[in-house]
Amino acid sequence: MRLMYKEIYEEKRELFESLGNGGQYAESQKHYAFELISEYGVRATARILQIPRRTLQRWCRKNGVYVRRCPSWVRPWAERRRKKRQFWQYRGYG
Repeated sequence: MRLMYKEIYEEKRELFESLGNGGQYAESQKHYAFELISEYGVRATARILQIPRRTLQRWCRKNGVYVRRCPSWVRPWAERRRKKRQFWQYRGYG
C-alpha cells in the first residue's frame, strides 16, 4: 500500500516539476499546488512536492487561497476514535 502511494506521489511531484521552466516557480506550478492543497492540505502537499510548507503558505496568502485548518474527514474520524476509546474504557481496557 505504501509503495502504491509513494508511486502516486512521485508522479505528482514529476508533473509539478514538468510544469516549471527550470528557474523560479511558474504560475502553472502554483495552480497545480493549489489543487493539491485543496485535496490534501498544506502539510501533505509540502511533503508530496518536496517544497517548504512556508512557501506554500506564502503562495496561499498572496493569491487569496483559503485553506481549511484540517481536512473535512478529520472531525468525523476523531469522533469515531473517541467513541471507540470510551467503549473500551467502560469495559476495563485502556
